[in-house]
This record gives sequence, structure tokens and C-alpha cells, in this order.
Amino acid sequence: MRQTSGTRKSPGEKIVKEIKRAMRKQYSSEEKIRIVLDGLRGEDSIAELCRREGISQGVYYKWSKDFMEAGKKRLSGDMARAATTDEVKDLRREARDLKEVVAEQTLELRVLKKT
Repeated sequence: MRQTSGTRKSPGEKIVKEIKRAMRKQYSSEEKIRIVLDGLRGEDSIAELCRREGISQGVYYKWSKDFMEAGKKRLSGDMARAATTDEVKDLRREARDLKEVVAEQTLELRVLKKT
């Protein structure tokens, strides 16, 4: 009995695939934006740009679509975004300070009502 090629992968092939996946380059958002903008400029073809950057055209077009959608949301007034860690810390500090002020005023009010 012969196995048809591609139906089952040997353990070696699986290991090689995992290694390739782990070594795949991770692009930062800044790099993705730069690549999409290069494509929009049209100085080179998309195929040439993708070859130079080492990405598939499908990946480029997905990034381009995401870029356009984010821009459309931003221009339509959707200002929701994830807060940075510093912003969260500042907001928590401000909330704590405000709670302390409210607590102090509540105590003062109770004292004044008793007198």
C-alpha cells in the first residue's frame, strides 16, 4: 500500500514547519504602515514591493485593507482606542484622589449635621 503524498506528514516535516513558523518575521505596526504607504505611492509594483519586503501579496492587501478601515473609522469620528499604560495609571490616580476628596467632604458634612 502506498500513501498518497501530502496526506500525512512525518515528524521531521512537522518540526521543520514549526521552526519556520517560529522564525517568521514579525512586523511592527510602523513597518506595516511604511510598506502600505510604499504600495500606495505606486513607485514600484505591488509584486515588486512584496518581493523586496519578503511578504505575500495577500498579506500586503490585508494590511492595506486594515489600514484603510482604520483611517475610515478615524475620519468618521470613531475616536475609541486602547488606552496606554501611563494613561490608565494617571486615570486611576485621579480617581483615587477624587474618592479621597469625596470621603473628606462626606465626613465634614456629617460633622456639620451633628453640630
